[in-house]
Amino acid sequence: MNERPPNHSPDSPPPLLPSSEESALLRPHQFDGIQEFDKPMPNWWLTILYLSIAFAFVYWAALHVYGPEVSPGQALSRQMELAAQEAAKKSGQLSNAILWGMSRDPKVLESGKAVYLASCAPCHLPDLAGAIGPNLKDQLWIHGAEPMTILRVITEGVGARGMPTWGPVLGRQKISEVTAYLLSFHTEGEPVTLVQPPTPGAPAPAPAPAPAPNR
Repeated sequence: MNERPPNHSPDSPPPLLPSSEESALLRPHQFDGIQEFDKPMPNWWLTILYLSIAFAFVYWAALHVYGPEVSPGQALSRQMELAAQEAAKKSGQLSNAILWGMSRDPKVLESGKAVYLASCAPCHLPDLAGAIGPNLKDQLWIHGAEPMTILRVITEGVGARGMPTWGPVLGRQKISEVTAYLLSFHTEGEPVTLVQPPTPGAPAPAPAPAPAPNR
């Protein structure tokens, strides 16, 4: 009498049993009554695996070892900062942080330099060293060094010192661009010294001495 596998119905066809050659390739372990063949993975599958591993090493080296100094995360943050600046300019809302950000934008600096050379250089000189007007690239400030303070002084002018009101002449966009241009000669958080405006006819205050080198 032929033995039937357990749980096999007499009305169902007999189960397919592995041949003797396939039985030799079966792994000895079982999981839930299921055995697996001891066969290598297909070559196409192994090729994709090995190429993926090689690509991962090349990508890591190219991006994090020999790649650009700006990481993708930093580049994304920079793009988001520029987008926020552009939105702020269109909405007319400005702040110290936005103006500092604009001072790192090459396009804004190009426009701001053009405005400065056309409107500010006659009094402050093209190199910002100061002549009739004060030096704009040292750390001595009369009205304060905060970006919004600089923007306000340019907009409203200083009538007592002969500085015209540039707001109606240049408009807010050009004033913000020239403010950013001035800020590009400074660093955020640098030490600032407030000074009294010079007396007419007196020489401008000398810049602060440079610190002595460490020995």
